[in-house]
Amino acid sequence: KRFIFLILIGKAITQFNHIDFFHFSSFLLSAHVQDAVLKPADIAWLAREKRLALVCNRFDWAAKEASGARQRRRTGLRFDRVAKVSAKAIPKGSDSVFNLLAISFSVTDEPAGVVELAFSGGAGLRLHVECIEAALDDLGPMWATENEPRHES
Repeated sequence: KRFIFLILIGKAITQFNHIDFFHFSSFLLSAHVQDAVLKPADIAWLAREKRLALVCNRFDWAAKEASGARQRRRTGLRFDRVAKVSAKAIPKGSDSVFNLLAISFSVTDEPAGVVELAFSGGAGLRLHVECIEAALDDLGPMWATENEPRHES
């Protein structure tokens, strides 16, 4: 599967509130990768290309909802038009496994803003972007898993 979530350049959308669009879009992306797991070595900041790319094992919540199947998929996620990246509590070269909890977006100077990736243990990435341009690609077949992520309320 391939999901291209957003390509928003300039102020092309005029029929509804831009901020609602930005937040709804980051919500969609976040829902698909919630509870994905990855290691710091799975993250690449390609400054010349203005791209942050990562590979993760995402829990397939859509399959769970549709059929009850518990499965993961190797998935690539990229953000383009990234001007700057800052990391918090993500040690380079670490073999630690991080759980991606959520992705959010805050507008700074529309359509520019900050994409935040929140990980377990207080870790995170902040991407200063010209606009939201992201793609999510499933890279191979799914595999069954016994473990289903659980959330405490």
